Amino acid sequence: MELADILSEDCVVVSTDASSKNDVLKTLAERAAAATGFEAAPIFEALSDREALGSTGLGNGIAVPHGKFAPLKRVVAVFLKLATPVDFEAVDDHPVDVVMMLLAPVGAGADHLKALARVARILRTDSIVEALRGTNDPSRLYSILTRPIEATKAA
Repeated sequence: MELADILSEDCVVVSTDASSKNDVLKTLAERAAAATGFEAAPIFEALSDREALGSTGLGNGIAVPHGKFAPLKRVVAVFLKLATPVDFEAVDDHPVDVVMMLLAPVGAGADHLKALARVARILRTDSIVEALRGTNDPSRLYSILTRPIEATKAA
């Protein structure tokens, strides 16, 4: 699974006004709602319910909030770059500025896991994270996120 299969360019956002974890989840839910045609409130609830089980802040300023949402037919991703890092209760207690949300249908076990694995691989590649932090242009961010990892390592 490639990230371009689940992430559209209009789901890459730079936020200058999110100041809390709750704001981040709301922004993600709103963008996912716009992309899928579903209401933002139940998407926010799905993300919040998962977050209540334990923070999805992975460390190094990165978070991967995710959740299951029954009405979906496929996995959907939203990328959010924060102008100002926010406390996400991450495992390393550092604030988060790079966020990739995954939303999956309830029965999408394998696809959800493949998407999580792909996102984890991308976001643990230092050169990719450095490039993401180096721009606020959504088109450029999308390009960085969707190019093959091997090409990123060579660049």
